[in-house]
Amino acid sequence: MPRAPSAIVQRMKDSAKQLIPDPIFLSLLHRKHIGRFPNLLHPKTFNEKILQRSLRPDPRYGALTDKLAVREYVRAKVGEKYLIPLISSPEVFTRAVFDALPNSFVMKANHGSSFVEIVWDKSQRTFEDLQLLANRWTSTDFYKIARERHYREIQPRIFFEDLLLDERGQIPADYKVHCFGGRPGRPMMFIVVISDRFGSDTRGDVYDVQWNHLDVGIGPYARSTTPQPPPENLESILETAVVLSEDFNYVRVDLYAPDNDVYFGELTFTPGAGVVPTRPDRVDFEWGRLLT
Repeated sequence: MPRAPSAIVQRMKDSAKQLIPDPIFLSLLHRKHIGRFPNLLHPKTFNEKILQRSLRPDPRYGALTDKLAVREYVRAKVGEKYLIPLISSPEVFTRAVFDALPNSFVMKANHGSSFVEIVWDKSQRTFEDLQLLANRWTSTDFYKIARERHYREIQPRIFFEDLLLDERGQIPADYKVHCFGGRPGRPMMFIVVISDRFGSDTRGDVYDVQWNHLDVGIGPYARSTTPQPPPENLESILETAVVLSEDFNYVRVDLYAPDNDVYFGELTFTPGAGVVPTRPDRVDFEWGRLLT
């Protein structure tokens, strides 16, 4: 018999995956990426506790994970100036919407991770090109990728923001501030800095609040051989993260800080879907003890 086209085979595999119950699916995914099966009944590691959140999300997670709906929360907590200017959030992406966009912008979707397209020069792109991408994003059920159940509550939508650039005309670094609360005073915080995210030399570095470059690797990112100098507005970054995280025992607050400004990126309650390896592995257990 002739071999089925690869696209058909992949669809069959995807359909079969959906028959696997969420706890089993997540256990297999954790085993694949972390190297061991998780303890979902009595989680100890950071990744295990994130998996537990995926299965039993706080009712607040859905709206605050929605990259459009969360803007109201941020506005109320820290103010409008921390929001990246919103150009448009149309019900439908039409040619008229495209024509009204400025020369440069960022197109995003509100319901998942990595739905980001940077447009430096609109004259070099077409409406059809972006419409195809938008349709692919909005037709993606992000819950099915890693069974983060709160994503089921988000109605997919495309939106457009100003393109943030630093003083060099580059995309600013992404400050992912892991905030472990549930204790008096400031939360315990670790700052993961993703630099050159859309370039050819992407790096991921972990710092503590004193800007010590920790010997920790997360996910696929290589560490920089030389630590970056701390941003001039480090205290503003940390204080913004403190305020935005104060209602939760843990959340990752993503921020940008070009030219001494601070802009909000997103709130992430289940980072990496609970299947992101840390190097060394003991960090998974250390951060797990912090997540109470």
